[in-house]
Amino acid sequence: MLMTGTGVTISSVFYVGKEGILVDQWKALLRLLNKGGKGDAFAQSGAALCLAQILMTACPSQKNANMVTDEKGQTVKKVSRPTSYASAVEPLEALTAWIVSQLKTSSSSSGSNIGVAIPAMTALMNCTESRLLFAASGGIKYLARHLRSGGKKQAGSKKGGDKGNVGRDRPSASVQQLYELTFCLWCMTYELNGSASVRADFAKDGQAVAALVDLISVAPREKVVRVSLSGLHNLATCTYLENPGPASMPTVDGSVFLTEMLACGLMKAIEHLKERQWTDPDIVHDIDALYKLLVQNYKEMTRWEVYKTEVESGHLMWGTVHTEAFFKENANMLEGSDGDFKLLKVLIALTASKDDDVAAVACFDIGEFVRHYPNGRAIAKRLGAKELVMNLIEHENPELQRHALQCVSKIMVQNWEFVK
Repeated sequence: MLMTGTGVTISSVFYVGKEGILVDQWKALLRLLNKGGKGDAFAQSGAALCLAQILMTACPSQKNANMVTDEKGQTVKKVSRPTSYASAVEPLEALTAWIVSQLKTSSSSSGSNIGVAIPAMTALMNCTESRLLFAASGGIKYLARHLRSGGKKQAGSKKGGDKGNVGRDRPSASVQQLYELTFCLWCMTYELNGSASVRADFAKDGQAVAALVDLISVAPREKVVRVSLSGLHNLATCTYLENPGPASMPTVDGSVFLTEMLACGLMKAIEHLKERQWTDPDIVHDIDALYKLLVQNYKEMTRWEVYKTEVESGHLMWGTVHTEAFFKENANMLEGSDGDFKLLKVLIALTASKDDDVAAVACFDIGEFVRHYPNGRAIAKRLGAKELVMNLIEHENPELQRHALQCVSKIMVQNWEFVK
């Protein structure tokens, strides 16, 4: 409603004729968005939000929103002008593409542009049609990437602590932004059961699951934890039965996401959350439900499957699968079914990770492979492990430096156990 009590609505102003065709005035709002960095950020944010509200009015999924309760307590339909969704599709696609472009540029730069698009993106998440358009435009991938970088910044600020009063208000603003972005990703999880392509987008690269797990581990605010847990619960319980998708598309369901969650260390994060006192019953419910699902899935996986999934996800963390005893038993498995040492190549690549902990674990694993695999030293050298790890010996992180030095020593020295 534009003017309460006057009968003037969005549909009566922007949709004309018997068929409710969208008027051309929306193009002025789109022109503001297409000015890019040259335009006024406040004007662009307002234009995007206005355009979102105008276009959502025509979406078929919003027809139920026209139901109101009358004086007698009965639900009746509001009298409104007809709206043509066909006339709104093109501008809705253009607006969605603009929002995704803001996510794309901000996830690869300073991130200053994303605040302009958040109000409109949050509004569009109320509508099934716009959520599917957002997914089709690659929005899930870029949203997950932005959340991952935002979660790591929060972790960094936690480790660094507050230094004086400089910028005291800035962390709260970034937490609010994290909440709004997490809210959008959570909304997208409600399309999992009905869309095979959305499930596939969530499964690509494991970025979405990793982003939500990172946010739970950092736990910047309770509201961020709540929507992150709910999103993970939706992922863990999704099914392909409603819409299996084409036969050529790999089957993706909750079990796939649960495996990714285990690889990202959600079990440990959930165990920490279980020790805290929560006033929100939804958080308690999601913690208990996820814990049960994770335990059940973990029991069904061998230790090698847990390790393989963790390496493939790229989220290495110290644990029982990164020990001498594990590699004594499983070093031969790293050669792979085709003898191409694919998993070892992934480990070698992970030594260049920007995450120091990941790089340190990768160095340890490579060193243990070298010790326990026949001719492992020659194989590691041939695949370029020695050169990459040598670069880390003078790293500023002393823990990573130590593991890199030990790894190089294991590659160079034949009988490591005698000099250890």
